[in-house]
Amino acid sequence: MVVVGIVGYVKTPRGLRTLGSVWAQHLSEEVKRRFYKHWCKSKKKAFTKYSKKLETEDGKNDIQLQLEKLKKYCTVIRVLAHTQIRKMKGLKQKKAHLMEIQVNGGTIAQKVDFAYGFFEKRIPVDAVFQKDEMIDITGVTKGNGFEARVSFTVARAGQNGYHHRTEMNKKVYKLGKAGHESHAAMTDYDRTEKEITPMGGFPHYGVVKEDYLVIKGRGGVALEEIKLKFIDTSSKFGHGRFQTTQEKAKFYGKLKA
Repeated sequence: MVVVGIVGYVKTPRGLRTLGSVWAQHLSEEVKRRFYKHWCKSKKKAFTKYSKKLETEDGKNDIQLQLEKLKKYCTVIRVLAHTQIRKMKGLKQKKAHLMEIQVNGGTIAQKVDFAYGFFEKRIPVDAVFQKDEMIDITGVTKGNGFEARVSFTVARAGQNGYHHRTEMNKKVYKLGKAGHESHAAMTDYDRTEKEITPMGGFPHYGVVKEDYLVIKGRGGVALEEIKLKFIDTSSKFGHGRFQTTQEKAKFYGKLKA
């Protein structure tokens, strides 16, 4: 993910309230698309004046004043980070996902300086997660409810709206780094040279080319070290038999053109 901003919150009797936000000077097209409903029909002017302002001394001083304001009044600091959706060639989506990630530890001033130091920098997955670590996964489902023709108090089908789900205690079995041996599906027990992507690609996704995590759900806190013996890379379309293309070619021999 790429950090592109900071947002600060203050505590009020009604909960947290946003005090202000600071954005990076250079934002990629994929995150700018998030601020538009129809990117191709727009003038694509988002953050152009803001970026030009930061090129001047007055703009740089203004940013420092905003950061000092966050350090003085805020109680919660979060960074704004977006995904690099252009690297996912298997998806048609071009609009990056943008989210807030809370910064913990240290004083408020240290949090702001820490977050500001990550502006326009990429954070790899191995900087956050490690092998044999327990993590939680959050996801959001799309709404499947019916439109409200009767009162919501009446029990009827279709009351499946916008859910935020959290699956807890997932253990990281493997961390694959792009360009390294760890990206392959080889283990200490199976030395077959093969990629982590199953034959034919992952259904509805494609080929894994970047860093990845292999996770598995478990109950409670698992402290033991996991040693993978075998990773199945047979095709997930139907009933796959072969682990590699070479194995399939060796079994069938020369086929008709």
